[in-house]
Formats: sequence, C-alpha cells, structure tokens
Amino acid sequence: MRAAEILKMPYYAAALATGAKSFRDNPIIGSRRLNEAGLHVRRIKLAEKLADFRRRQLKHLLPEEDRIAYERDGFIAKPGLLTDDELAGIRQEVETTRFHAWDMRQGNAVTRFIPLPPNVLKDLPFLKALVWSKSFQNGLRYLASTNGDPLVYLHIVMTDPDSKKRADPQTAFHSDTFHQTAKSWFFLYDIDDAEGPFTYIPGSHRLTKERLNWEREQSLVAAHATNRHHAGGSLRLEGSNVEQLGYRQPVRFAVPGNTLVVADTHGFHARASSDRPSVRVGIYGSLRRNPFLPWAGLDPLNLPGIRGQQARLFVAMKDREARKNGRASHMYAGKVLPTEPPAS
Repeated sequence: MRAAEILKMPYYAAALATGAKSFRDNPIIGSRRLNEAGLHVRRIKLAEKLADFRRRQLKHLLPEEDRIAYERDGFIAKPGLLTDDELAGIRQEVETTRFHAWDMRQGNAVTRFIPLPPNVLKDLPFLKALVWSKSFQNGLRYLASTNGDPLVYLHIVMTDPDSKKRADPQTAFHSDTFHQTAKSWFFLYDIDDAEGPFTYIPGSHRLTKERLNWEREQSLVAAHATNRHHAGGSLRLEGSNVEQLGYRQPVRFAVPGNTLVVADTHGFHARASSDRPSVRVGIYGSLRRNPFLPWAGLDPLNLPGIRGQQARLFVAMKDREARKNGRASHMYAGKVLPTEPPAS
C-alpha cells in the first residue's frame, strides 16, 4: 500500500458510515480479507434494517395498497395519473419550451438531463404542479426511506441501436448501490416494448439468503472487476443468475403515457435493449441519502433557498469539471427543445 493511501485510511474508514460504495476506490470497502469476515454483508444488512425503520416513520405518505405493492415488488406503478387537460398542458410546455440541457452519452444512447429548479418551473404551471405533487414526491420519499428533497429533471433518452457505437451499459441488469434508494419516471408518451422500456426484477430489492450469498461473493472480487461500474459498487447481474437467485421474471414497463413508475433501485433493473431508434420523454426523480441515519427527516436540502436546486447544482459541478478536464460525464448541450438530436 502506498504512503498516500496509508495517510487516507482514516478517511476511508469514516466512509463506512456513509453511502460510499466503491470497491475499487476505497481499499477498506474493497478489502477481500475484511469482506471474507463479513464487512460488506453487515453493511447491507444494517442499511436495510435502518431503511425499514425510517420507512415506518413515513407510512403516512402512501396509501396501504402502494406500500403493499412496494414490499412485494420493489416498485409502484400508477397509470392514468393526470387528467387529460393536465397531461395535455405538460406536453405542450415540454414540446414548445427551450431549456438549458446537459447530455450524457453511454454507448449508443444519449440521456438528456434538463434541471427543473424553481426559477424554471415558475413559468411552467403544469410541470410545476406535477413536480411538487404528492403523487410524484411521496413515492420517492417513501421508497428511499427519507423525507428529503429529490433530484428532479426533465429526462430524455435517445437510443440509436443502428449506430456503430458500443452497447448502452444501462442495458445490463444492475443494482445502483448497496442500500435502498429510489428513482421515478413519469412517462409523457406511450412506451413501446421495442423501444427499450425500463425493466425491473420484482422482489430483488430485498435481501434473501441467495442475494446475501451473491453479494458476499461479489465483494471478494469486485475491486478488481474489469467492468468499472461493477468495481465502483453498482453491481452487475449476469442473466444466468436471475433464476439462481430465485427471482421472478423481469417486468418490462411498456406502458401508456401518463404513467408514473417509482422503483427501489437497490433492486436489479435495466434499460431494455432497443430494437429501433427511439426517444423516451419523462419527468425523472431520484432520492438517495446516507443509509445509516436513524431519522427520516431533517434534510438540509429542504431548507428555503436550497429546496429544488439539487439538479442545478449538480450540472454546475459538471460544468466546472468540463472546464478543468475538457470533458465530463454530463456535457452542456445548449438551450434546446427537449427532443432535439444531440450534437454528437
């Protein structure tokens, strides 16, 4: 171990009490010896126990049928969320407004992120009503087990399977991190099954004996995995392992427009491969906090002046990274109509 790493050991150790997940970047999290002794398994078991404790504090946020659906499947689907007039209003705002946008290319797919902070939403009443609605906010907060302020974007996925670029890495089944976390998509338009729908393995959000054994096996070798996402703690699941882990068949969300899907992305999920060029438009929310906190509230990002600003602050950080390094994962695409083709 290099001297610099030895000096950083207190930092690496402190990270164990946070959502830090990278086996590659943290020699304690990625230690084969410590994980043979049960470090990784103990972290994920404690994280699930605390998430359940916090979620009991938040049961008032969702009706019982949604809580039952989450416990059984790991996701909640709400078709027909808005009235016809509300849906038409959102579509009109999205189709006719130019937004500041950031593009992330992953293989043959480009995901466009358009932050929706308060200063953007103030002139878009239908979008504002959806973003701050209980239907959109409460599902995220309950599944993530934290009454916090979510990250929210207008979210466009543009896929071209006919291009010569490599496959989209999001098409592999994966778990975002070792603990419960939530993402949501309100789909504005119909999703065809041939156009790469969001796909989820029901029940995979829970720690079964088989899942724990698999997690332990991965923790012993993940630090040296050739797949950088896997080594970074977003564990990839081979297709052959789905039945071995006792899971049900994946659910493909080829759903009509006006459908909200909220999922615990600790469970295994993927973007299905697209059979033809496609564009998917939705309102996207994400919520993740320190998994080892015992309380469900007290989120500093809910404070006045900060609330609703997470997405704007994130892309500002990416802009600084691009200026410093010449490149970042999210690159500014200009002020564009949401579905304008990417520049490259």
